[in-house]
Amino acid sequence: MTSKSFVAALLALAAFAFQPATASGKEYILTSTKPNTLVLVDPAARKVARTYKIAGPGAPLGIAPSPDGRIAYVVTNHWGSVVGIDLDSGNEVFRADLSDGAIRARNMFGLEVSPDGKELFVMRSPVRLGQGEYEVQDVGIAVYRTDAGLKARPDRILPVPRRTTGLFMAPAGDKLYAVSWDIHTLDPKDGKVLKVDKVANWDRPNYGTPDVFGVWNQYEQAKMFVNPYFVARTDVAPTDPSAAKTGLLTLDFATGKVTMADFEDSAAIMFSSVVNPVRRNEVFSVYNTLTKTDIGTNRLVKRVTLPHTYYCLNISGDGKEVYVAGTVSDIGIYSTETLERIGEIRLPDDHDMGGTWIRMVQR
Repeated sequence: MTSKSFVAALLALAAFAFQPATASGKEYILTSTKPNTLVLVDPAARKVARTYKIAGPGAPLGIAPSPDGRIAYVVTNHWGSVVGIDLDSGNEVFRADLSDGAIRARNMFGLEVSPDGKELFVMRSPVRLGQGEYEVQDVGIAVYRTDAGLKARPDRILPVPRRTTGLFMAPAGDKLYAVSWDIHTLDPKDGKVLKVDKVANWDRPNYGTPDVFGVWNQYEQAKMFVNPYFVARTDVAPTDPSAAKTGLLTLDFATGKVTMADFEDSAAIMFSSVVNPVRRNEVFSVYNTLTKTDIGTNRLVKRVTLPHTYYCLNISGDGKEVYVAGTVSDIGIYSTETLERIGEIRLPDDHDMGGTWIRMVQR
């Protein structure tokens, strides 16, 4: 090797070594704490890797990482703004304030990034401020270009039903799923409704209206939304234990297929769920207990009591660990095989997470 080629090789190696992490890198957890801090957690090391102070008032709510793992979009400012935090530099590189003049708007959970990372979809609920009243306006999905900077304005507004709390993109980027009382499949370009799958408005014989509290996004590992529902049978006496049923709703992002199936007489409250990306029949659900369900056979596999309430959870890419979070200031780590608690990560200063999300990101 000549001296020139040797130097060139060294320079190339150095350039590679100091490149920011990419989507093929290590797995991290993204969550947040009050009053207004984004937290990057290394689950393998069982410790916090880095924190990011978000300017202005909190508390953080929704979190959506960019596909390349470089930017975290976070709902903040009393749910009135979305900021993009560069996870390498810690700088705020994007900001969208949802209110404008006499219009006060808030985001209520729906937040999604397009698969190419170029657009951000934000559920927006506005009111017009009057002299002594609020005039309710039409809700919509505000679509922003992610390169719009610190004074981002919507590129377009997509019509959507009220009570929409979940926004999910198909892997090809050609469909946007909006979860409300029903699931609307939309064209992300113009909001045209392509399909409606009934949820609360189902016509299942001998069943009442199902209750679905779908406000946490934790789908990135399996590319599937799953959520518990609770429903009463109308053909059974209310005093009969079998009258109250618990089931799981699933939405496969690749196919758009929606399923709803009971798996037990209601025995535990569950707030949110996640699918195992390796054994896709396994679903884990959380609140005061951690529940493992087989959606292939629609049966309860195991349930363990947790040390305190957790609102949300996520799962490792290899399907071996489930992470329970939200509510207070720790992330509990459980084996997906046994539901044994195998670790815990305390968050800085014991600040509460509240209703925030827990997302997985590759860096």
